[in-house]
Order: sequence, then structure tokens, then C-alpha cells
Amino acid sequence: MIHFRKLTSTLALVSLVGIATQQAAAQERDDRATILNFKGIQYTSKDSLFYTNFRFRMQNRLGFSNVLDGEDNGKFDARIRRLRMRLDGYIYTPKISYSVQLAFSRGDQDFDDSGVPNIIRDAIMFYNFSDDFYISFGQNKLPGNRQRVNSSGQLQFADRSLVNSNFTVDRDFGVGLHLSKKIGQVPVNAKFVISTGEGRPALSTDDGLAYTGRVELLPLGDFKNSGDYSEGDLEREHKHKLSIGGGYSYNDRTTREGGQLGKYVVHPFTLKTGFADAIFKYNASPIRWNTCAEM
Repeated sequence: MIHFRKLTSTLALVSLVGIATQQAAAQERDDRATILNFKGIQYTSKDSLFYTNFRFRMQNRLGFSNVLDGEDNGKFDARIRRLRMRLDGYIYTPKISYSVQLAFSRGDQDFDDSGVPNIIRDAIMFYNFSDDFYISFGQNKLPGNRQRVNSSGQLQFADRSLVNSNFTVDRDFGVGLHLSKKIGQVPVNAKFVISTGEGRPALSTDDGLAYTGRVELLPLGDFKNSGDYSEGDLEREHKHKLSIGGGYSYNDRTTREGGQLGKYVVHPFTLKTGFADAIFKYNASPIRWNTCAEM
């Protein structure tokens, strides 16, 4: 029998400040560098062979937590939850673009599990064959569940769900293929990445690799401004919009409890994770569904 003995109440206030335009804050279905129509801090060389733009984002958190049947009087949580700097640009031609994202707050660096400050979140190059197809090489988010791929600046609440926290696949170093097409009138997005499987702080690569793929179907057409990767319905969809996504990750001989995250283990093991999620919007707040399974 399961007994629930404690009830915890939590209040959190988060403020977000950044330098970005609407496009610079765009969602991350397409994770390529932001190099078009950017009006923030930017630099272009005189010969136009090098371009970069800069933005930052911070989230300051003030929270209060209290166990109602406990003996303490509650506790406060006041800290910088996220402080990130991002650089996007291209080299020689817009077909060869790059994205770099650095994290400066401790909670953003996977410090507690890895023991080292992992400042680098993203460091990745893209070769853009077309608007619909590109390849990537470097460290970036794996195509896992929808909420994990969502930018933290596009969440409905301050933090992601417990489902995501326990079953997510995180950033990793690898090679990826990214394709967006239409089957008839139905947009289809597909991603596949082969990565090291050790996550951000890896010093070397073991014998096992991770294989992660995701496919999305949008049977009612595209969302406004890629709104399927924004949990809030800021665009107010005037027609019904639905996105259904699913994916799978096979991490061969991982050395961490959660694959790319978690404590290190003595004996490597194979971790298999499946994802299924959907988001529906129609002229009001969205309905979200997200589930994960891990073996």
C-alpha cells in the first residue's frame, strides 16, 4: 500500500530578460543558427564572408516551499536559474552556419552529477542543403520528447515536467540528419542523430554509441510561427492545429544512469527510451500530452 504523508506547497516567481527579436526567440523545431532578419547585436565582416549575432537570456528565480505537516517553517529559493549567452552566424556562405550557447549558472551546468562545470551547452555546425534538409555536427539537443526540445524560454511554467526530468535524453555530441517535407498537404518533420551517448561532460568516447530519432506529423497543417514548439498559445490559432510526435533512443553501453544525464555507474548498460507526445491548439490555451517509457 502506498501512503502519502506530506503535502508540499511551492510558489515560484521567474523573470526573463533577454536581447532578442521575435525570430531570435523562435522555437526549436528547426535548431539551425538564426542568421536571417535578425535586428539585435550583430557583426558582418567587410567581405561578407563572416557573420555573427549575439543575444543573452536570464531567468531569476524566487521561490518558497513549505511542508504543511512538517516541523520547519518553509524555505526560500532565491537564485539565478539560467544565464545563457548565444552566438549564431555563418562562415563563407549562409549554407555553413554555426550556433554556440554557453551557460553560466551552476544549475545549468550539470555540475552536481559530473563534478565539473559544463559551460558549453551547444557548439554545433550546420550544412544547409536547402530550407527543408540540413545536416549537423557537434553538440546539441537530441531529438527527444517535445518538452525537452522546447526552448526553456517557450515553456508554459518555470520548469519542465517530472516526466521530462526522469526520462529525457539530453544534449550529446554527434552527427544529425534533419528533414522537413509534405506528404500531400500534411507536413512531416524527421530527425535522426548518431551521438556518443555520454552527454555534455564526456572526456572520451567509449565503445557504445546512441541512436536517436523522432518523427512528427501535422495533419491539420503548420502552426503559426512554429507554435507547436511553444507551450503558450500566443498566436491564437484560428483554425484547429495538431502535431503528433514520436521517437526512440537506443543508447548502447552508456556509463550514466540516464544515458546523457545522471550519476556515473560502475557497469555500463544499454538504455532504451521511447517517446510519444502531441499538442493541440485552437484559439485558446493549448492542450498538451506527453509520455515517455524507459527500459
